[in-house]
Amino acid sequence: MKHQRRWITGLIIVLLVIVSTACGADNTGDTAGNSEKTNKGATAEQHVISTLKGDLSIPTEPKRVIGLSVVYPELLYALGVTPVAVQNYHPDFPSYLKKPFKDTLKMGIAQTPNFEAILASKPDLIIAPTWWSDKDYAQLSKIAPTVLLPQRDDWRDELRDIGEVLGKVEQAEKVIQDLQTKETEAKEKLHSLVGDETVMYMMIMAKEIVIYGENSDRGIFIHKTLGLKPIKDYPQGALSLSISLEKIPEYNPDHIILQLDDESSQEVRNRYEDMLNSSLWKNMTAVKKKQ
Repeated sequence: MKHQRRWITGLIIVLLVIVSTACGADNTGDTAGNSEKTNKGATAEQHVISTLKGDLSIPTEPKRVIGLSVVYPELLYALGVTPVAVQNYHPDFPSYLKKPFKDTLKMGIAQTPNFEAILASKPDLIIAPTWWSDKDYAQLSKIAPTVLLPQRDDWRDELRDIGEVLGKVEQAEKVIQDLQTKETEAKEKLHSLVGDETVMYMMIMAKEIVIYGENSDRGIFIHKTLGLKPIKDYPQGALSLSISLEKIPEYNPDHIILQLDDESSQEVRNRYEDMLNSSLWKNMTAVKKKQ
């Protein structure tokens, strides 16, 4: 599950960005939030929150936030927060974050973070999941107040946790509610367009092609949230399946959702181009119908 949580469904990410834009998110690097928490003894610039490590005094309006999780870029952005540094899965941020995150330091996915880079970023608040950063808590806390958040299986709960820390509880709920509205609208529209036809989610990676089952993160969103029919004969219980190009036609879906793992990777693009030029690919139902 932890490995799988590196990935937030591509469509959820896109919807989050749409929602945050529609909500007028101010992604200027000012992470100010109107905190609802007060505490006697806390200054006007600080307030005390309860964390997994005990009570902690943090900035009421943090300006230089660091997020140590590869799922935090989109979640922070949805709340109108541009971090000064954040972990990211690929060498570059996705296209929809390149402009707002142009000055954000990319921390990569190293399990032990670059403490010198974190220190140089002069953060006033560090946010990280406990399962990932508990071992580094003492060192991180010497740099800036560090809030460790509980492990969550649902991105909504992660967003709520971050919103609570940043004083953006209402904004987090609005993002969630607006997204749920868009999901309902998308489900109705997709049903009218796709009906009972099958849909397969496929990822092109440098070394392999992966398809996803209905119980994976992507599958839950595509097949359960949006109600799209999964392909037949997918191995029961398998979240994802590494598959050869020769095997793909055996599933022969009516529709394919195709994602490149890293668009900047030449290996990925070469594998993608080879697949597109293959007669096996060209003869698939979805490809012939351009769907």
